[in-house]
Amino acid sequence: MSRRIAFAGVALALAASASAAMAQDHLPRLTPSEIEAMTQGGAGAGTSGVAGIRTTILYGDPTKAGPYTIALRAPPNVRIAAHSHRDDRTAVVVAGVWRFGYGRKADENLVKTLPPGSFYSEPAGVEHFAMTGPEGATVYISGLGPTSTDYVEAANAPRP
Repeated sequence: MSRRIAFAGVALALAASASAAMAQDHLPRLTPSEIEAMTQGGAGAGTSGVAGIRTTILYGDPTKAGPYTIALRAPPNVRIAAHSHRDDRTAVVVAGVWRFGYGRKADENLVKTLPPGSFYSEPAGVEHFAMTGPEGATVYISGLGPTSTDYVEAANAPRP
């Protein structure tokens, strides 16, 4: 009987340890240098698809149901045509200057210049556009996937 209890205790301890390790995987704590070292891809899911944009998935998966956060790095002098997403999203500018506007056309008169530390939202189905100047920008975007990118004018959608 005592062997069974000891074995059960060891099994329970191992299960608790494995559970704690799995929980830690879902509790990211990333420094800027750790984020920079993560795998980066081109303009991936949840982005405009514009050439030169690099995306890093910081949390979750924007192509699947559930919360996600992506780091979007836009190079200098990029223009992203008006588009929307099917999910509600929020964003924080972490570097550079992001020029962001709401509307069905990328009209510079509708742009608000957002320096680092700025916050904005991309409500589901609301058309918006963005651009960078000579400094480029890095933006962290969070939403509840799966996400999409739907251009107002299909001709403006980047070609793979």
